[in-house]
Amino acid sequence: MFSKVLNVVHTTLSDLLHNHQHLTAIQTPLALLSFRLIRFHIISKINNVLQTLFLNILSIKISLYDKIVLTGGFSVKICFIGDVVGMCGRRVVKNALPSLINNESIDLVICNAENAAHGLGCSEKIINELMFCGCDAFTLGNHSFSNYDFLRQITSLTNVVRPANITPSWPGADYIVIEKCGIRTGIINLLGQLNMGIASDNPFDKGEELIQLLKDNEHCDSIIIDFHAETTSEKQALGYYFDGMVTAVIGTHTHVQTSDSRLLPGGTAFITDCGMTGAVDSVLGMDVETSLARLAYKLPRKYEPADGPGFMNGVIIETDNYGRCTGIRRFTEYE
Repeated sequence: MFSKVLNVVHTTLSDLLHNHQHLTAIQTPLALLSFRLIRFHIISKINNVLQTLFLNILSIKISLYDKIVLTGGFSVKICFIGDVVGMCGRRVVKNALPSLINNESIDLVICNAENAAHGLGCSEKIINELMFCGCDAFTLGNHSFSNYDFLRQITSLTNVVRPANITPSWPGADYIVIEKCGIRTGIINLLGQLNMGIASDNPFDKGEELIQLLKDNEHCDSIIIDFHAETTSEKQALGYYFDGMVTAVIGTHTHVQTSDSRLLPGGTAFITDCGMTGAVDSVLGMDVETSLARLAYKLPRKYEPADGPGFMNGVIIETDNYGRCTGIRRFTEYE
C-alpha cells in the first residue's frame, strides 16, 4: 500500500517537473536540485504519516483481536455516570473517570449532566469540559434548560439528548446515535410523569416510537434509555415495559444509588437509580446546612451545591456484538 501511494506522489511530482521544463527557472541546475529536495521532503512526510496510520490501524486490530479471540467473543463496555452535581461533581469526573476507563477497558461513556452547572442545568462549556475528561454522550432531565443559555447552545451539540416526551418547542434532539467499536448505540432520554414539576407526555408511548425508529432507520445495535423520574414504581414499570426491546433502562434523578441492578427476564439491564456524582457529605449533592434550613426549620434558602471530598456513582453495562446485555454492575469511585 505504501509503495503504491509513493509511486503516485512520485509520478505527480515528476509530471509537474516535466510540464514546467520550458520555464527558465526550472531549467537551471540549482532549481532542479531544489525541486528534487522538495519532492524528497514531501515523500518522506507522506511516508511518516502513512506509517503512523498503519500503526494505529494495527493497534485497533490487535484490540479487536483481544476482545474477539482471547475473550471468546466481541464485547462492548458502556459506563453510565449518574447525575453530575455542580463544580464538585465535575471535579470528581475529571479525577476519577480516566482511571476507570483505563482499568475497566470502557468503550463508551454516557453521563447525565442536567445538574452540572451549579446544581441546575448545563452549558456548552461544561459539555466540552466533561468530554475532555472522557465522556462521549450526555443525557439531561427536568433541569435541561435551567441555564437559559443552553436553549441556544444545545442545537449545535450532536452528542447531547434531552427528554423526548416534552413539548416539541424544546430545542435539541429526541435521540442521539454514537458509533464506537463498530457498534451503533442509540440513546434515549425520557422524563417521568409523577412528581416531576414539569408536564410530560407518556414516556411509554414515546419510548416505543423512538425504539422502533432507532432500529428501523438508524440501524442501532444497542439502545440505552435514561429514565429521569421520581418514583421507583414508574421506573420499574418502564423497565419491564421495554424488557427485551432495549439493552438497558437506567434510572436517574433521585441521586441515591439503588441496589437492584440486574438483568430483567427479557435480557434488558435495569437499575432504579444509578446514583449521583458530587460531594459525599451532602443532601443529594446540595449543601447540608442549606438543606436543613429549608427542610427542618422551614426557612427560605437558595440551594447551593456542596463541596468537599466527592464520589462518582454509576453502572457499567457489558454487551455482545449484537447489542444484547451480558451484565450490569454498580460502581462507586471516590476521589
